[in-house]
Amino acid sequence: MDRLERMEVFARVAELASFTQAADSLGLPKASVSEAVKQLESWLGTRLFNRTTRRVHLTPDGEVFYERCRDLLADVEDATTLFRRAETVLTGRVRVDMPTGTACRLVLPHLSDFKQRYPGIDVELSTTDYRVDLVRDGFDCVLRVGPLSNSNLIARPLGRLPVASCASPAYLAQYRTPESLDDLAEHKLIHYTQTLGSGEPGWEYWDGRESRNIPMEAALTVNGTEAYLHACLSGLGIIQVPKLGIQDYLERGELVEIMPGYPAEPMTMSLLYPHRRAMARRVRVFMDWLAELMA
Repeated sequence: MDRLERMEVFARVAELASFTQAADSLGLPKASVSEAVKQLESWLGTRLFNRTTRRVHLTPDGEVFYERCRDLLADVEDATTLFRRAETVLTGRVRVDMPTGTACRLVLPHLSDFKQRYPGIDVELSTTDYRVDLVRDGFDCVLRVGPLSNSNLIARPLGRLPVASCASPAYLAQYRTPESLDDLAEHKLIHYTQTLGSGEPGWEYWDGRESRNIPMEAALTVNGTEAYLHACLSGLGIIQVPKLGIQDYLERGELVEIMPGYPAEPMTMSLLYPHRRAMARRVRVFMDWLAELMA
């Protein structure tokens, strides 16, 4: 049994949490499965499993190695199907991170279409408002909305999202609808920041040449997109948010767009991925599907 075969055996034991079940599924004697894992542990110089009479579970080193094994084995499978034309032969995992609103309102409603085209690809979708470390956390790609920080990652532009300024009917009934920039002095914003304590709240608008900011009082500061939206729905203040994410609320009258003559600069949407000489086809087709969807 070569090293790659031992890795396949190890991955099956990890997935089934059982040497016996792994042996049955692979059609191998249990002794061969145990010996394969033992040789792999000897080669790596670390224990991969903690074994008791009732349980088999991964050690911390085993968990790290399993994640790498999954990707490596999927890449091997990807390479063996490189020249097959059928889309359904693609297998393996794609791990992606994106903002919660983008996932819930745009990606998840259409993800079944992707799964029908590529049933062998397992999608692991992370939805966070903080920016994950793509390489350290093991993501194949991440979708970002807004300006990008300098990094060694490759950015694939997907387009620009129009931004709407809006408030709830209850808020506007209490404070009246602003019609000019001077009127904003009598109003309050919901301030969004990824890091609490950073940045000053202000009304952003595009003057035709550059983006400008008018300082405003913040009724509340939040660091999550869902809290940002629901604070506005609760009548606490004004928000400026990609229109895509609030279209349903505007149509139902739960939010009202204000100051359309002073729109904020559209927000860029990008896919980020690490530099790789040969990207796995499963990742490439998922990124292409996302780009098609965003278009």
